[in-house]
Amino acid sequence: MLKKWEAAWSRFHELTDQLMDPSVTNQPTQLKNLTKERADLEPIAELFEAHRAVEKQLAEAAQILADPSAGDELHRMARDETAQLESRRRELEEQAAAFLVPKDPRDEKSLVLEIRAGAGGEEAALFAGELFRLYGKYAEKKGFKVDLVEASETGIGGYKNIVALIEGKGAYSHFKYEAGVHRVQRVPVTEASGRIHTSTVTVAVMPEVDEVDVQIDPKDLRIDTFCSSGAGGQSVNTTYSAVRITHIPTGVVVSCQDERSQLKNRAKAMRTLRARIVEAERQKQEAEIAQSRKSQVGTGDRSEKIRTYNFPQNRVTDHRVGVTLHKLDAVMEGDLDEIVAVLKAQQQTETVNA
Repeated sequence: MLKKWEAAWSRFHELTDQLMDPSVTNQPTQLKNLTKERADLEPIAELFEAHRAVEKQLAEAAQILADPSAGDELHRMARDETAQLESRRRELEEQAAAFLVPKDPRDEKSLVLEIRAGAGGEEAALFAGELFRLYGKYAEKKGFKVDLVEASETGIGGYKNIVALIEGKGAYSHFKYEAGVHRVQRVPVTEASGRIHTSTVTVAVMPEVDEVDVQIDPKDLRIDTFCSSGAGGQSVNTTYSAVRITHIPTGVVVSCQDERSQLKNRAKAMRTLRARIVEAERQKQEAEIAQSRKSQVGTGDRSEKIRTYNFPQNRVTDHRVGVTLHKLDAVMEGDLDEIVAVLKAQQQTETVNA
């Protein structure tokens, strides 16, 4: 990390010198670009200067400690100062790590969230609904809007699958760590013997894609309309407002029946379709890379067990970073900040040290 940090500091001073060059000041576009780059690097450069000063003070304290003639009192003061300086050094390095991590351009985007019941039958379907409720509460706390696209209900309140748009600047940065397999351990309501069952739910998180980012030829789409229906198949309305769109080249299918307007359902379905097509291409490219990287925060592979929710012990464990919290009740109410913070810190550390 120190090499990257020093390189950023050197670049900052190089830009400072360039901005004093008359050949640069006479070119407005170049001047603007260099000024912006220098402004972006200024905080990390200042942290590096502070870090160097702390290192110098630590070296001076070490000299005093190594000098037997300095006396006990001076040694005690040097030890106290060393402890304070080491704490300050760690603080500066943590701050620098956040600056040195390259920004993911997708972080500012909205996202498409897909939740599907996995192993466990009706119990998995019930937890799929509870997980969607958890994410809805988390999104609300962050000021994001949740817009349901598609939901396939079961008879007793569960869901086979749920698709939703979560809209807001920075939404993807908060939800991207949720992709993978979520395992739930609890006693089902229907279990008379009190035996704990284990079920799974898969979550996919896809950043929303702008129209300009993916070109879809209208000739490649098959669009079907049908009447919306609810749980059990009962009719919700008698107009053909529900929409099913099939992208023929990839076989990706999206349906939406949440709105009473066919036009609105079609717009939602297209937003979801674009995200799915790009995600499918991303997964294909990753599969073709022989030395596929598997990081602690995961790749979004749906076969990856990322978290366990143990209801009898009120415990939630994120397996990627080994974090266990004994407050599952709070997590189910949308309190994900502590887990997400650890995952973000882990990703920052891995990226900086890569």
